[in-house]
Amino acid sequence: MTYSIQNVRFKVLLGMVLAVASIAVTTQTSLAAEKKGPEISRVIAKEMTAAQKALQAGQWQEALKNLDAAEQKSPLTPFDKKTIYDFKAFADIKLNKLKDAQENYEQALATGQYTPEEAAKTKRTLFRLAAGNQQYSKALEYGKQVADAGDANGDDLLVMSQIYYLQKDCKNSVVWADKAIAYSKKAGEAPKETLYQFKLQCASDAGDNATMATVLVDLIRLTNKTNYWNTLLRIERQDERDDHNLLMIYRVMFDTNSMDKGSDYMEMAQLLGDAALPGEAQMVLEKGVAAGLFTDQKDKDRSTRLLGSLKPRADADKKGAAQEDAEAAKSAAGELDVKMGEVYFGSGDYQNAVTAINRGVQKGQIKHQDEAYVYLGRSDVQLKNNADAKKAFAGLKSVPNMSPRVLRLWELYADKLGS
Repeated sequence: MTYSIQNVRFKVLLGMVLAVASIAVTTQTSLAAEKKGPEISRVIAKEMTAAQKALQAGQWQEALKNLDAAEQKSPLTPFDKKTIYDFKAFADIKLNKLKDAQENYEQALATGQYTPEEAAKTKRTLFRLAAGNQQYSKALEYGKQVADAGDANGDDLLVMSQIYYLQKDCKNSVVWADKAIAYSKKAGEAPKETLYQFKLQCASDAGDNATMATVLVDLIRLTNKTNYWNTLLRIERQDERDDHNLLMIYRVMFDTNSMDKGSDYMEMAQLLGDAALPGEAQMVLEKGVAAGLFTDQKDKDRSTRLLGSLKPRADADKKGAAQEDAEAAKSAAGELDVKMGEVYFGSGDYQNAVTAINRGVQKGQIKHQDEAYVYLGRSDVQLKNNADAKKAFAGLKSVPNMSPRVLRLWELYADKLGS
């Protein structure tokens, strides 16, 4: 099973860089605020005062003009140079001159005049700038320093994962994605969807379906998006050889609206017909036809023929429903009640389906207990009784010889039902 990430591009937004840079710069703690630390030389006091006023007024070009003038003065102390470069970098970011900003911050850092706290914040800014400037080797170097110092947040860790992904280093991309996911969970936040997408794409590239399935479950728990259900269910379906379990997987596909091919509806309808459920088979196939999924003339003809064979059988089930329901109610075993519930479900009579199946479950002696709980849960969902539906699906855990694969899928489906 292959997968391709859609609309995932490497982009460090200017706003993100500004947010970090605004913390790193010492604009607010320079000149007048530098009471206890070093001070700039008198030789550049005039230019730096003018530059600071321009920065405070948002006059970025004017600030750079004064800073360039200060840089030409001599002699300059290391603290002078650090302050000039720091101010210039901040103005560059405001002007979206990110490469110039990176160069100026690097020169400021090289002076050794930042306090340890300022140096840490500046390295974090340089990490983001280098990433945005696609200088990935530098970005990784800075990013590791930030992470080792314990200063990396979830977004920083995501960027690290993304850089490795772009360099086709899936091993490290997954490592950093897991770090970002763990960070988010510890902070009580939902992890970014992109992190799981990197893991999913890497697993797909490696042909690792088992890992793909695991990541898809995480993505479904996070987003409940149809495309992830579709991919997961196709992975689970491709190795299933038992028709009973295959039909169960198709039921999950249908109920999650993740069937997007005419062949899906055709095969599910055929399996339902073979299982003596023509009403549901007709309903499924008609939905595929209404969705316009049968475009080839052969497929159209085939669907028409199949519908033609299903409709008389479905009509016969509906006509005989009252009499068969009465007979099922008299039976000591619950098998007939469950079958009656399945017929009601196929005809859209969900309340009677719940009544019949509950009656059958209470009696016991049911051949396929998994079908009883599944149809009970599906009927409750249609009636918007999600709490009862969850209870029904929970009953699948007690079914002997239940397919672990099918059980996991219905548990995941139940988990995403609203309250």
